[in-house]
Amino acid sequence: MQLIEDANREAVRRIAAAEPVLIDVRPAGEVIPALGDRVLLHAGPPIEWARMCGPMRGAIAGALVFEGWATDLAAAERLAGSGAVAFAPNHHHGAVGPMTGITTRSMPVLVVENRAFGNRAFCTINEGLGKVMRFGGNDAEVLARLAWLRDELASVLAVGLRARGGLALKGVIARGLAMGDEMHQRNVACTSLTVRELAPALAQAAGSTDKLAAALAFIGANDQFFLNIAMAMGKAIMDPVRDIPGSSVVTAMARNGTDFGVRVSATGDRWFVAPVEMPKGMYFPGFSEADANPDMGDSTIVETVGLGGFAMAAAPAVAGFVGAGGAADALDWTRTMYDITLARSAAWTMPSLDFAGVPTAIDVRKVVSTGIAPVINTGIAHKKPGIGQVGAGVVRAPLDCFKQALVAFAATLGVA
Repeated sequence: MQLIEDANREAVRRIAAAEPVLIDVRPAGEVIPALGDRVLLHAGPPIEWARMCGPMRGAIAGALVFEGWATDLAAAERLAGSGAVAFAPNHHHGAVGPMTGITTRSMPVLVVENRAFGNRAFCTINEGLGKVMRFGGNDAEVLARLAWLRDELASVLAVGLRARGGLALKGVIARGLAMGDEMHQRNVACTSLTVRELAPALAQAAGSTDKLAAALAFIGANDQFFLNIAMAMGKAIMDPVRDIPGSSVVTAMARNGTDFGVRVSATGDRWFVAPVEMPKGMYFPGFSEADANPDMGDSTIVETVGLGGFAMAAAPAVAGFVGAGGAADALDWTRTMYDITLARSAAWTMPSLDFAGVPTAIDVRKVVSTGIAPVINTGIAHKKPGIGQVGAGVVRAPLDCFKQALVAFAATLGVA
């Protein structure tokens, strides 16, 4: 149908034309108007407290204490279950968040502007590895780190980014792919490139050598620092692709630890939801699949733009880390994703595939017709609140989401 071909050509054009730039770090409440008193954003499609998984509940309890809305974790859980807290997906407010994805008004968020279309997207700062809020952590150490991010690091980053005029991200991603990153489980190169680019401006912004040393030490020791930047970039790229009549391109994939949801361009803001899958992967010593929570997080936005599992060929080291095989298997994961996408990125290429572009623009029709579900690189959280990350792996999106979306897409075309 010509309408679909034209619409999808426009969707691919908008993805390719995007100019994402990291421009600022601001308190979430200043840039997301909905974040008022006792309002909390989370990862994935909509969900109520009663259906939330353990790590999501743990992170929410910690966030309520962090904001001063509850005196301790027990009081926070009672408050969250009382109906006095308003929950909403990050995606409904121009934001994304990793794993539990909790965003509240005083948390600092990275601001990425798509200068080709004028829209902005937001994501919290990556907390590092181990026991952290995004994996359900909520103890005093977790909250103290969040306070430091809010009170110290955020201001240094903000002043530095503004003084520098922002950091253009497409080139950073391109170099990172050539250096072995895929931007979901491996962000070593892009984190290093970001430090290299920002260090002079941060040195001028810090105001003291102690602040500068602390900022650089934190970023330098956190190999996943760039993940949250990549997520905000993915959201900024894909939001202008929404609401194109006749387009079958998937504009968002997200999970909350209970449900997996997808959105398709022609169907706008509607979510198509199915039970989320359990990751298959490698576990930290002392943990096993019996400890794991089903998959969660908005970080699948990076797969939506062709990174993460779709770019596994660029990062063969990741395949072993997440239990997905070796270097040859990494190439196969990426080759398979070409079967469900509409284009190959001209900006982001992979040396291991003779500089072929990453698979870009997931087509809901191709997912259903081939039966090939998108592959996602992911972290694994303990199913109980407060424990944190226990491993990393690979997960497939549930096909039923895409089947529902295809039926709704057909209805927009007047096809029964």
